[in-house]
Amino acid sequence: MSQKIVQISLLLVLGSSISSLAQLNVAKEAQTTGPVDTTFRIATINMQQTIFASNEGRRDFEALNLKFEPKEAELKRLSEEIDGLKKQLDAQQSMLNDEARGKLAASIESKKRNLDRATQDAQEDFESQRRELVSKLLTKLAPIVQKYFNDNHYSLLLDTSQPWPQGLVVMASAATDITPQVLEAYNTVSGVPAPAPSNSAAKPAKPPTTKPAVPQKQ
Repeated sequence: MSQKIVQISLLLVLGSSISSLAQLNVAKEAQTTGPVDTTFRIATINMQQTIFASNEGRRDFEALNLKFEPKEAELKRLSEEIDGLKKQLDAQQSMLNDEARGKLAASIESKKRNLDRATQDAQEDFESQRRELVSKLLTKLAPIVQKYFNDNHYSLLLDTSQPWPQGLVVMASAATDITPQVLEAYNTVSGVPAPAPSNSAAKPAKPPTTKPAVPQKQ
């Protein structure tokens, strides 16, 4: 699955959860004593970065990648097998009779179809588990974001996960960004220690293969 499709699927999950954050706990604030701060304060947060850069997110997405490594290796082996058969067919074109050539070509096409199906199944399985993981992390992150929002008396919170025009925020000052503070609070609440450095631990989990095998011309 392409990076853009991965991002879209993530945004679909984020959208429903972020919208719930917009329902501010106004009644609770109204019960506080003393003068009410009527200053209109705006904050921004990169929800996607907060999820994937958190200790818990890095740990869980790395585990998901490791879980699918055997499947990725299997798909790679099948792809290499097909490439080998293609090279064999090309090299023996003039030496094979029509029947042998037809059988080899049919075997290649059959293996291609099997590889495409296996790739699609692996991608769908991976995406399903990734969405479940994102949803679980958002459920834990939401009250932390809400608490920080309320405690600091913000009036509006905007998500900067996607740059404009994909996202709604055209530009924002770094002074409005509460991502580092929320990330620190999330790590403290989760109690999950920072994982060992890894090239993929802080990145969104990737599917077993980026795209189905593309049939090549004979």
